[in-house]
Amino acid sequence: MAPPSDSPRPRRFRASLLPVLLPIAVLIVVAVSVGSWLQVTERQVLDTVHTVGSGAADRVDVEATVQGVDAAARELALRVRVTPRGSFGEGEGIAPVADLSLQTSVATLDDLAFKAHERIATRDVQVAITGGSISDYPFDSYETDIGFRALLGGKQVPVRLLFSNNDTLFSISATPTSSPQEAVVGLNLSRSGSLLVFAVFMMVVMWALAASVLMGAWYLTTRGEGLVWAALGWMAATLFALSAFRNNAPGTPPIGCVLDWFAFLWAETIIALCLIAVVIAGVRVALQSDDTHRT
Repeated sequence: MAPPSDSPRPRRFRASLLPVLLPIAVLIVVAVSVGSWLQVTERQVLDTVHTVGSGAADRVDVEATVQGVDAAARELALRVRVTPRGSFGEGEGIAPVADLSLQTSVATLDDLAFKAHERIATRDVQVAITGGSISDYPFDSYETDIGFRALLGGKQVPVRLLFSNNDTLFSISATPTSSPQEAVVGLNLSRSGSLLVFAVFMMVVMWALAASVLMGAWYLTTRGEGLVWAALGWMAATLFALSAFRNNAPGTPPIGCVLDWFAFLWAETIIALCLIAVVIAGVRVALQSDDTHRT
């Protein structure tokens, strides 16, 4: 008599996987969609150019772009490109017709000066930032202002400021406060959305790893498993890997920031105590076992 066919089993197996795979596929699609939307939104913010100042035909254009923010040094690097327009410039704004001086705001560390009839080169200047503290990472925020007042041949002339941001680690909002003869913007700086999401994710991972080690330590100590070297190696590796993981946080946060006090330091403490407890309990079990064998 022929044995019964087993063909229906793969079908039932595939049918049982469907309720599991379908939600996973939906979650992947939702995650990719949300990530794409967040990426496009941040890209649009970075591509935004804030324009403030005079729109006269004869003016001095100042393109100021943030290249990077150093929160530890409390300053930002600003790249400045100056172009005299109309009768103020020669060769389509390559050089000024007279000596050109740009007086900057108090927060900007240097004024800019350009000789008449000489090619204007792009300059990098430092701007001091105030408010906030880097110890609040990743929730720290700062403020400053940048402004320009143009003097051509010793006389004040209209100026227009075009401000943009190239630092992907910071989100910068600009508030224009200017007059026809000068251009000033107030800046508010905070960590970018992607950095904030990643930093919060790091904190969640740190607590999850600490909880995993804690559950493993509870199991080993309550069951009297002794010295389980594989478990001890995993706990020790987690202890040191967590430190390397923390040091990879974007923006090089200092020791003692919010990231440390909310997650890292506590997770390291829990893992270290669990490792010590497992070793002590394991040694005790091993010694008892040796005494039993001797007797």
